[in-house]
Amino acid sequence: MGPALCLVSAACFGAMAIFGKFAYDAGVSPGALLLVRFSLAAALLGVLLLLRPGLRRAEPGAHGGLPAGRAPAGHGRVLATAIGLGAIGYATQAGLFFSALQLMDASLLSLILYTYPVLVTVAAVLLGRDRLTPGRSAALVAASGGALLVLLGAGGVSFHPLGALLAFGSAITYTIYILVADTVVHRLPPVVLSALVMAGAAGTLGARAGFTGGVDLGFGLPGWFWLACIAGVSTVLAMLTFFAGLKRTGPSTAAILSTFEPVVTTALAALTLGESLTPVQLAGGALVLSSVAVLQVRPTRGRKQDQASRPAADQPDRTCHGALAAAQNRSGEPQAVAPSAEPAARCGSSQRPRACC
Repeated sequence: MGPALCLVSAACFGAMAIFGKFAYDAGVSPGALLLVRFSLAAALLGVLLLLRPGLRRAEPGAHGGLPAGRAPAGHGRVLATAIGLGAIGYATQAGLFFSALQLMDASLLSLILYTYPVLVTVAAVLLGRDRLTPGRSAALVAASGGALLVLLGAGGVSFHPLGALLAFGSAITYTIYILVADTVVHRLPPVVLSALVMAGAAGTLGARAGFTGGVDLGFGLPGWFWLACIAGVSTVLAMLTFFAGLKRTGPSTAAILSTFEPVVTTALAALTLGESLTPVQLAGGALVLSSVAVLQVRPTRGRKQDQASRPAADQPDRTCHGALAAAQNRSGEPQAVAPSAEPAARCGSSQRPRACC
């Protein structure tokens, strides 16, 4: 059941770009899409937290998975960071993503965005949060080559240089978002964290709409239907099924199954939008996704030796997984306790599955 839930989550996230394309065709603007998406998602998660009080409580005895002897951060600072993640990080990332979606095919966008686990790995190594093993080095080289093939192989697909730049900007912003989320993802229950992030993003977008004269909500029922799909299916349902799957499978398996997401986007884009990738781009995409799967695997023996060689206070807070999304990402699940909230690598590494993009 656990793997099936993770695959359902990946399919829901993967369908978001398709829903976005249909929403644009129905007359929805990027500003309206983002504002309605985050506002509706925040409202749905708020109602869920009211109906299910248990979701507001952290796991007993885990204090967010913090090692013994480490003082918890001030509750107010944690809440402010969570809201800031949405107000600054997630709002920016989603804005770049949906702006790119206006200019390029959904399938190509999904492959470019999915370079973020590689970027997180590189950043984690540079920040001293993780180590670069020979296997990971090979995966990074393969992923870089795959990303290059995806871009250079553009033939029949709709390729727009500015769109590609926005897509990479979205991946980079999501990388920073994950690294910052790593500091609070294990201190709040996942649904609470998700609701705060959604509310923060909605607040920023609402303020921007107020300063720029508002957004046009005069589109018809088809537009509202696709917005409801984005908020309900590709945001709320996607996150909840990911948390449920993560609880049953563990972070590493959940992270690897998350690579199904761009596959779903590519398949749905071909079936519903008539999009296609060239053979060179398909080969590049396969390299990127296989590299992501390799980056999720952290040898048990090496991890145990690494942890045994450190004092308890220096051990990673939890195994982080991709975003959740998050991190707040889909992987901010405090129940996966070994070391962190996502896959088998330390928090902030590429192991974090996508949480909410």
